[in-house]
Amino acid sequence: MKAFFEFSDKIKAASDAALIKARAKFDEIDAIAEYNQQKVLSAFINNRVSETDFAGSTGYGYGDTGREKLDRIYADIFGAEDAIVRHSFTCGTHTLAVALYGVLRPGDTMLCVTGTPYDTIHSVIGISGEGMGSLKDFGVKYAQVDLDANGRPDMAAIEKALEMKPKMVYIQRSRGYSLRPSLSVDEIGEIASLVHSKCDAVVMVDNCYGELVEKIEPTEVGADLMAGSLIKNAGGSIARTGGYIAGRAELVELCAYRATTPGLGKEVGCTLGENRNMFMGIFHAPHVVGESLKAAVFAAALFEEFGFKVTPSSDESRHDIIQALCLENADRLVEFCRGIQSGAPVDSYVTPEPWDMPGYDSKVIMAAGAFILGSSIELSADAPLREPFAVWMQGGINFHSAKVAIMLAAEGLAKKGLI
Repeated sequence: MKAFFEFSDKIKAASDAALIKARAKFDEIDAIAEYNQQKVLSAFINNRVSETDFAGSTGYGYGDTGREKLDRIYADIFGAEDAIVRHSFTCGTHTLAVALYGVLRPGDTMLCVTGTPYDTIHSVIGISGEGMGSLKDFGVKYAQVDLDANGRPDMAAIEKALEMKPKMVYIQRSRGYSLRPSLSVDEIGEIASLVHSKCDAVVMVDNCYGELVEKIEPTEVGADLMAGSLIKNAGGSIARTGGYIAGRAELVELCAYRATTPGLGKEVGCTLGENRNMFMGIFHAPHVVGESLKAAVFAAALFEEFGFKVTPSSDESRHDIIQALCLENADRLVEFCRGIQSGAPVDSYVTPEPWDMPGYDSKVIMAAGAFILGSSIELSADAPLREPFAVWMQGGINFHSAKVAIMLAAEGLAKKGLI
């Protein structure tokens, strides 16, 4: 058979060993994907999805039954009372911001209990970007509880902080671009249970990168509201843009008023032909998330073979799709990202270069060759060139293609004597 890619014996042997090591975890991922696929299929059948639901609406979008049915499907899948799913949510940060502005009012306190949240939300909260219309500019106060020494939620400190009676307790599920562990749904449930036993705060979860990784979602264990992006897990690599908010019906309604205008909420919003992509995206999402998780496990196992620290390890339980590889120096980070780019279906010929990315205190290198610009469910990798010299990899529409890209990254390192 023709060899489309050339790999050294060293990389092929390490890959074979990694696959053997990953086999049990792959079986576990497949079992979760099958469960979630049945959950999604059941939601489609119970909501009587029809070809007519894919028709696009224009103008006000009144009576768009497909839009309304997609909201119900998301609510069913996530075990929530209601949901709003719209292509007009431009990204995950925008979707989260709509939820925050929808629920919080002047004088309220937002308490983040998972340390400092991801960088892009800082200007929304008011940690940075004062004068830009942040929550802080509108009189919403921000407080946070740092994670403990092991990177886990500090339950005692959270209980103490609840004495301030916050309006919202905010949880970031994913590790994001840090080495702290991502949160399991069970851990989120423990936080929600503590909060609800002490006050009437709204528990909101940034669910980005975490959808369909486990058999249950945060809204099934006590979270009142959660939000995410459709160019991450929930869009299944098919939705071209958009986001979702799901949770208690009265909170989703407030978010809908923010997304459009008070009094109109979910009743307006034309779909412009995007319904089919969003329906297909969530239908394919369980399988695509499973493929992405297999890519992450394989990358972890492969680089464990070469003696590198990885987090999570190849045999750990996973709660998001992100894999961190601690490659120890800048040369390895650059070469890894170039290898990932060379195995992309789009822009494989491009050579990533480190650059001074706004918002970072060091140069950053990024690899991404995606059918949808910025899609995090498609294979990508990026890293700031600074301690601890870790690269964060996520995504992979299908495991077999992602495996090639990961092996190309390792081959590039081997050829330069870096592994």
